[in-house]
Amino acid sequence: MLIIGTGGTFDKDYELTDGSLVFTHSCIPNLLREARITTQHRFVSLLKKDSLELTVADRLQLLEACRSAHETEIVIVHGTDTMTETAKFIQQSDLNKTIVLTGAMRPHAFGHSDAGFNLGYAIACAQHLAHGVYIAIQGECFPAGHVLKDKQRALFVRVD
Repeated sequence: MLIIGTGGTFDKDYELTDGSLVFTHSCIPNLLREARITTQHRFVSLLKKDSLELTVADRLQLLEACRSAHETEIVIVHGTDTMTETAKFIQQSDLNKTIVLTGAMRPHAFGHSDAGFNLGYAIACAQHLAHGVYIAIQGECFPAGHVLKDKQRALFVRVD
């Protein structure tokens, strides 16, 4: 399994000097150790960006990382604001792989975060779903193109 980090709220931390949210190092390797993940995996920190700052070039880089990976099960940790757009973008390429995007509504570094659960859930989904592109978050798994983020309620909801 390949696990790709792209940044997003999941990996943000608090900058003490100016109060901004920044990317220092990814929490994903520590979360994998803490969860005692025994599934053979490889982690790549591809980007360190808020998903609102992702460009077409960034999405193409992410797509190429998925395409060139020898793994057929891929989990992408992504910011929640544009996760649905990236999922649809990757889905258009019709890769013969299972690709699951996940993220967090609150940074792992802040505590009381959904990051650890969502990562574990995405890993489980990637191992059991048919090839395709999905979003696994908040205990639900949605096919790409059939989910939206309801920003008012801070939830992902299924759409047809």
